[in-house]
Amino acid sequence: MDRGAECEYLEWDSEFFGKRIGRLTVSRLDEALANQLEDWCLEQRIDCVYFLADSSDPETTSVAQSRGFRFVDARITLERGLSRINREAGGNAGDDEPPFSLRRAEESDIPALREMARTAHLDSRFYFDEHFPRERCNELYETWIERSCRGWVDSVFVAEEGETAAGYITCDIKDARRGQIGLVGVSEKARGKGVGTRLVSQAVLWFRKQAMERISVVTQGRNVRAQRLYQRCGFEVSALEIWFHRWFVEGERKK
Repeated sequence: MDRGAECEYLEWDSEFFGKRIGRLTVSRLDEALANQLEDWCLEQRIDCVYFLADSSDPETTSVAQSRGFRFVDARITLERGLSRINREAGGNAGDDEPPFSLRRAEESDIPALREMARTAHLDSRFYFDEHFPRERCNELYETWIERSCRGWVDSVFVAEEGETAAGYITCDIKDARRGQIGLVGVSEKARGKGVGTRLVSQAVLWFRKQAMERISVVTQGRNVRAQRLYQRCGFEVSALEIWFHRWFVEGERKK
């Protein structure tokens, strides 16, 4: 194996956070690969490495912890199909629907959605790594929703109460048969009112109209409320992975 073959430099993350950031492109880690990773990080002057680990492999967890990787998140993937049976349950939020309308996001929504994003994703792994300034984490999700509205994804829907944005959801077509829900955010004032269910149901209907066969969404292990939301909307857990971060001191190569 060539040195660095299982690693990649993340240009966007590095530019955004002002640190040289890379990631492992495999899900399992052993001592030999850990040595190669450290050599590559030294050569590339890497400050931080992301590692999305296979949670079922005990060697991976043991090696990661012994080499200075820190647990920052449990990544849960949920999926659902869009068969005829599922279609009947697809967009039904129940008889007592809250007084929110749903529509496609517009350019004029961006300031309100950016403000919402500042407090909508506090369970993410970046907030649980003190090396990333909290304000910069806020800006990450502000930037994410803004760019999503401007073409990063295929569609963004907004829930609106009166003339006030109450929530958003982003939808992306990954291939000819598979779609993915990205960001889901609800304003602090609208939480607990069924907005999230309406947004996810809308996404399910939209993906069905795009002839998708399956859709997926990712959330955090600590975000039980989101997991319950997706399960109410017909999603089932399909994978559990572990996010690790490792930070390097300049010139460090841990033996």
